[in-house]
Amino acid sequence: MTLADLVELARSGGLGPDPATCSVTVGFTTRQGARHATRGQSYRNTVVSLRVEEAVGSCAVEDIADDEVHDCVGASVLDLLGHPNPAIRTAALDAYLAHARPHHLTATKSVTVGPGSSLAKSMARAQAVVDLLDPVPGDHVLVVGVVNSLLHHLRERGASYAACDLKGGTTEWGEPVTTDAESALDGCDLVLASGMTVGNGTFEPLLARAVAAGVPVVLFAQTAAAILPWFIGSGVRAVSAEPYPFFWLDGGPTTIHHHTERPSC
Repeated sequence: MTLADLVELARSGGLGPDPATCSVTVGFTTRQGARHATRGQSYRNTVVSLRVEEAVGSCAVEDIADDEVHDCVGASVLDLLGHPNPAIRTAALDAYLAHARPHHLTATKSVTVGPGSSLAKSMARAQAVVDLLDPVPGDHVLVVGVVNSLLHHLRERGASYAACDLKGGTTEWGEPVTTDAESALDGCDLVLASGMTVGNGTFEPLLARAVAAGVPVVLFAQTAAAILPWFIGSGVRAVSAEPYPFFWLDGGPTTIHHHTERPSC
């Protein structure tokens, strides 16, 4: 399975309804800045989201013009699968697949992240993701897309890690963050990667390198949450899918879906 394969299956209607008849009814951008209480670092996210029927598909992006998102409204999924902006293409495919194969029908398990502060919810989400990864003490994990709460729980489980993010910098504990995930894979027992890798084009090269090295890949996905479960069995062991609204948007309960089996066509 490749992303191109998945797009062609979607184009042909092989995964659900004819994408030419599925229109985007809502397009919006979420711009977020956060610094959890007691944490020393802040971060920012920009996410483009498109709605198809009841489903919302999303893709994180460095920046995007509001007019580009607004122009998607009323367009068909089929048209948007050929959009020049990869973030739009990803969000459209994500929304279409979430509509065709809803998470609550295909997930192995759904997990409620309970209400609380931004830090409490971040820690609870991270614990559920690390539980899905299930490292054992002594495992060395390549973490692509640095989330300090994930690193905290890996440390609690006795695992070490190589932190990787295209933005570089340091972790909450002052550890250097590399920008080259493929090189950092050497010597790792597991990969825990963000769905943002789909939007920035690094997902498939990383997956290919991990498959060649025999290293299992687990994904935590807000971006491409409905896309990545299709790669289970093709190098991906499991996916923690978190469709919009994300845990950081609401202090109330939110839901993530654990996939350990690939959806059926």
